[in-house]
Formats: sequence, structure tokens, C-alpha cells
Amino acid sequence: MRYQAPTQSIPRGLALLTLSALLFSAMGVLIRYASHTVSNEIIVFMRNLTGCVMLLPLLAVHGRGLLRTRVPLQHLWRGVVGLAAMYGFFYAIAHLPLSSAMVFTYSSPVFIPLIAWLFLRERLTWRMGIAALMGFAGVLMVCRPDLAGAGWITLVGLSASLLAALAFVTVRALSATEPTTRIVLYFSLISAAVSAVPMLWAWRPLTWSELGFTVGAGILATLSQLAMSRAYSLAPAGRIGPAAYLAIVFAGFWAWLLWGEVPDAVAVTGIVVIFLATLLCLQRTPADALRSSES
Repeated sequence: MRYQAPTQSIPRGLALLTLSALLFSAMGVLIRYASHTVSNEIIVFMRNLTGCVMLLPLLAVHGRGLLRTRVPLQHLWRGVVGLAAMYGFFYAIAHLPLSSAMVFTYSSPVFIPLIAWLFLRERLTWRMGIAALMGFAGVLMVCRPDLAGAGWITLVGLSASLLAALAFVTVRALSATEPTTRIVLYFSLISAAVSAVPMLWAWRPLTWSELGFTVGAGILATLSQLAMSRAYSLAPAGRIGPAAYLAIVFAGFWAWLLWGEVPDAVAVTGIVVIFLATLLCLQRTPADALRSSES
């Protein structure tokens, strides 16, 4: 039976991407705790191994047909690029405050409309550009990361953001012919296999608390991936991408809940700007309405 792409829905895509951002911010908290004693290589491997364990039962349900694909190179590209972004993101979490790490790695929506236009030929409008710039401005107001003495880490975080944008747009391309479960399963298998290589020299036994942090992070990350992949299959990347900025808002909430950090007036203003950017993505242009009426 041939795979049929899901019916497009920007509101549902935004809702799922918001859920993905919430889960991803919670994963960041566990990664931060784990990074106090566990190396980045082990954290990345355990995250990917946990994802594989969670997703392998799908093969028992759907059979080996779930692995059949006509675009293996696209899956490989998505896996390698996504894994590289993961290494950079986890490194930033380990060496920066959580909110600042989220700033550098969740600025990917700034790149998404341009990358989607370059690779997918999705229409690039002034509305998308304004929403992306508003979202990024809101992020800076919320977190105002201190860049002094953090030049290298900043470069790592921004590189991870660009790689994440490439991965998100690749998910959008894959969703035209591939179900969400296959996209996430291939990513887990590829990233687990590649991240297992450093375990030849970096592995050590983990304590129960370290195991809990790393496995918990893997569970949250996998659920976030499923929600994100489904979201980008429901709506163009350039339209819903700025909703990923909500991860910064959620990270600020965790920072307040766990470490007593209270946002000031500028940060609250930034949160409002982020929500306005997300609402701007929801507004339909006359051309969008015409295309909907014709479909």
C-alpha cells in the first residue's frame, strides 16, 4: 500500500511543534544534570540508544516493510546532519546556562525559511521573514546570553542551529513519501550506529542517577522527535518554524522552577514577541485561502 502524505494543517502543525519544544526543553534539563559527570559522547550515545529501544517494537508491529524506502540517501543525510547538531547542542547545554544554550541552538527558525526556499522551493514571503526576525528578537530579549568569553561555545551553538535547520527541512522533504515512524526510526538507527563509534574509547559504567538522566533524556528526545516530524509533515517548514522558539519560553520556566530565576520586564516582553511571531505564522494570506479552496 502506497504511503499517502497527511492532510496539511498549519494549526495542528503548530500544536505538535509546540509540544515538541516542551519535551525538548525538559530533555535539556536532564542533559544539563547528566553533563555534570557524564561526557558528551556518552550522553549522545545513550540518547540515541534509548530512542532505538523505544522504536524497535515498531518493527514487530509493522514488520520489516517499515524499513523499505526509496530515499535511503535522504535518511542518511538527515541522520548525519541531525547527529552533528545533537553533539553541538549537548555541548552547549553542558557549558552554558540552559536558556542561553537554547538561544544558540533554537535560532534555527531564522535559517529554516531560507533553507526551505533553497532546497524545497517553498515560497519565501515577507511574512515568514518578519516572523522569523521577530522570534529571534524575542529570544534575545528573553535570554540575553552573555557572550563574553564564550566565543567558541557560541560558534558551536550557532553551527548546531544551522545543522538543525537543515535536518528540519530534510524531514519536510522526507514527509512527502515517508511516514513519521519511518523517519524517526531511521534517524535513531543511523545516529545510534554512528555515535557508538566513540564508545570504543569513551565508554564507562554509569551510576543509577546518571543512567536515569541519560535514559530519561533519550525518552523525552524521542517523543519530541516524533512530534516534530509529524508537525513538519503537516505544514511547510517556513510557516511553523518560529513556533520552535517556544522552547526558549519553556526553558525559562524550568529555570524559574528549578533554580529560582525570575524573568524581568524585558524577558516578559520577549515572550510576548515570540507568541506574536507564532500567531503571524497562523494568519493566512489571500493566496493561501485560494489554494485551500481549490484543493
